[in-house]
Amino acid sequence: MFALMGIIALILYSSLVFYVSRSCWSWMREKTPSWFKYVYIGLIVLLSTSFILGRIGEDLVMFQILGAYWMAVFCLLFLVLPVVHVSLWLLRLTKLSRSTAKKGAGLVVLGTLLTAIAYGTFNAYSPVVREYRVEIQKPAPAAVEQLNIVMAADMHFGQLSGRQHAERLVEQINALEPDIVLFPGDIVDDDLRPYEEKGIDHILSSISARYGVYAALGNHDRYRGQMDHFINVLEQGNMTVLYDEAIMINDSFTLIGRKDRIDRERAPLSKLMEGIDNSKPLILLDHQPYDLDIAEQEGIDLMLSGHTHRGQIAPAHLITGLLFENDWGHVQKGSMHSIVTSGFGFWGPPIRIGSRSEIVQIHVTFSEE
Repeated sequence: MFALMGIIALILYSSLVFYVSRSCWSWMREKTPSWFKYVYIGLIVLLSTSFILGRIGEDLVMFQILGAYWMAVFCLLFLVLPVVHVSLWLLRLTKLSRSTAKKGAGLVVLGTLLTAIAYGTFNAYSPVVREYRVEIQKPAPAAVEQLNIVMAADMHFGQLSGRQHAERLVEQINALEPDIVLFPGDIVDDDLRPYEEKGIDHILSSISARYGVYAALGNHDRYRGQMDHFINVLEQGNMTVLYDEAIMINDSFTLIGRKDRIDRERAPLSKLMEGIDNSKPLILLDHQPYDLDIAEQEGIDLMLSGHTHRGQIAPAHLITGLLFENDWGHVQKGSMHSIVTSGFGFWGPPIRIGSRSEIVQIHVTFSEE
C-alpha cells in the first residue's frame, strides 16, 4: 500500500512539474535560441529531483538546500499559473497582440513570484508571540497559583533553520520569563548532524525557565533508528525528553510526553495514565493533534501539539483544517483545552504564506469545578 501511494504521488508530482515547466517555457521559447531548450529541460530535471534526492541522501546537502528553494518556487508557480492563464485568455479578447499579452503575463508571474518569495521568507524567519489564556477547572496546586507556559514546536533545525534561528528562539523565549518551556516535537529536521555541527544544543541550553525545558518527539525527530543517541543529544541542550513518559513537576502538576503517532511502539494514553493523580492538573505533549476525544476522556486538562504548520503555504491550510479537529489555535472540548501551534520553523521551503512562524505563550489559571 505504501509503495502504491508513493507511485501515485510520484506520477502526480511529475504531472504538475510538466504543467509548470511547460507553461514557463511557452513564455521563454520565442526569446531564446533553440539550443536553450535542452539546457532548460536539464535544469528542470535537476531542480525537480533535487528535493527527493536531498531527502533520500543525508550527505547531499546541496540537493537539500536546492530542493527546498525549488519547492518554494514550484508551489508558488502552481498557485499563480492558473490565474495567469485565465488572465491571458481575457487579455486576448482585447486588441492586444498575442506576444504582448504573453509578455505582460510573464511579467505578472515574475513580479508575483518575487513578491511572494520575499513575503513568505519574512513570515518564516520572523516569528511572532501568540498568547492564549486557559482556565483549568481544578484547584490551584499549593505551590503554583498560575502558570506561564511557553511552547514552541516544529523548529526543524537543520540546513536552513540553523544557529540564527535557534538564537532568535532562545532570545524570544527568555524575554517571556516562562515558568516552564515545552517543545511538542519536530525539533530536528530528520538529520541530527546539522543540529550537532552547528552547536544548536549549546544554544538551546541558554533557555531559562523556573521548572525547566521538556520535549516530546515528532515524526521528523529520527536518526537512523538510534533513538537513545538522538535523545541523549537533545538532552545535552538542557531539556528533558519525555518518550512515552510522565513526570510530576514541583509536586504540582503532571506533564506527559508521548512518542509520535508513527512510532509502532507508542503506548496507549490510558497506559501512560496509570498511577497518575487526576486531581492535579494534567498537561499532555503530543506532536500530532489527533484523538482529542481520547485525551478528554482520559482527563487531560491541556493538550499541546504542533505538526500541522497551519498548512505553511496557502491554500494548504484548507487541507489541514479538514484533517484535524484543531489544526491551529485553541479549541476546548469539555474541560480539556487543545492548543496547536503553527510552528517556529518550516519544513522544506523556507517560506510561509497564510501562516506565520510563532512562539506560543499560555497563561494558565486554576479554578474549582
